[in-house]
Amino acid sequence: MNNTTVVLTAKRLFDGTRLIDDPVVLVEDGRIASIATLASGAMSTGARVLDFPGATLAPSFFDIHIHGAAGHDVMEAKPESLAAVEKFLASRGTGSFLATTVTAPLDATLCAVDGLAKMIARPKADGAARLLGIHLEGPFLSHERRGVQPAEYLLAPNIATFDRLFEAGQGHVRLMTLAPELPGAGELTAHATKRGVRVSLGHSNAKAAETRSAIAAGAVSATHTFNAMRPLDHREPGILGTVLTDDSLYSELICDGIHSEPEIARLWWRAKGPHRAILVTDAMSAAGMPDGEYRLGGFSVQVANGRATRDGVLAGSVLTLDRALANFLAFTGAYVDQALRLLATNPATMLGLGDEAGFLTPGRTADLVAVTSEGKLMTSLVDGVPVFGLHA
Repeated sequence: MNNTTVVLTAKRLFDGTRLIDDPVVLVEDGRIASIATLASGAMSTGARVLDFPGATLAPSFFDIHIHGAAGHDVMEAKPESLAAVEKFLASRGTGSFLATTVTAPLDATLCAVDGLAKMIARPKADGAARLLGIHLEGPFLSHERRGVQPAEYLLAPNIATFDRLFEAGQGHVRLMTLAPELPGAGELTAHATKRGVRVSLGHSNAKAAETRSAIAAGAVSATHTFNAMRPLDHREPGILGTVLTDDSLYSELICDGIHSEPEIARLWWRAKGPHRAILVTDAMSAAGMPDGEYRLGGFSVQVANGRATRDGVLAGSVLTLDRALANFLAFTGAYVDQALRLLATNPATMLGLGDEAGFLTPGRTADLVAVTSEGKLMTSLVDGVPVFGLHA
């Protein structure tokens, strides 16, 4: 833990709510002590000053859909595996994340969820991202739109099965992807919502009416929009048309230029806007690693030239959120302060975790990023200590 006093200065600061020009952030013992401006004369004498000229300071990124990195899959659920993932993510600006499962034999998923819950309860290592919960991507998904999710382990929505997974997670299951057209999906959506789990619609061949029913039952988001979804049709808008036009629904996008083209990123941005769009990576264990063969849950994935595939089908990504930010700005022309919401504030707000991530206020842990106007990561700080950039 950092026991020194540090002052952070930059051109601007986005605190999750507003932009502040010429900010002065005082960090004491790894926490934000105050946020002021140069004009207020708030500089602390004798403190170490970290200046980021021309940059915007913001809350560290929050990846709500990530399967692994640095050669490790989160379903390994081992301390050394999670430690490697957490260190890597922090070095790329991601301060918080949800460990995301893939469809596997139910017993294997229960074991992984139980192990991940134990990892959440342990003390966080210095310079590491925070594991804030679990995202269940499966097993309640569509066979028609399963992507690489193993067909033999997909299950019909079932409250008893969900409750087993929820109890294994010891209250740490925060998000669940579900196909709304499956029998029992509405009942499970309502049940999960009552238990505090956010439901995200995805891996789905749903029609528009089926999607609207799930939203009425409590669904709040959409998983990797466009991918593993019924295509848009002008006579049957389907899940995609509903996701893009429902202003209440949050929506994920994998902005790597592989899962969707830049024109689609622009369409998505115009449809969802700065308060409902969420950038995710869907990264698997190959993120941060050279080309080769890697694991995603219980199966092998081949990675070549930035593409992760299984039998020719996309199988997650090797994307990092700092890269997603730069891509998004290049693809859409959005301003960096608008885009920063998509990586920090929106995911935290959607999950009801705004007290733990996505915002900068006095008293919070000093987990910040400094980025250029083009979205390039200059520095990532955890507990007020640089883990990337400067002399990290």
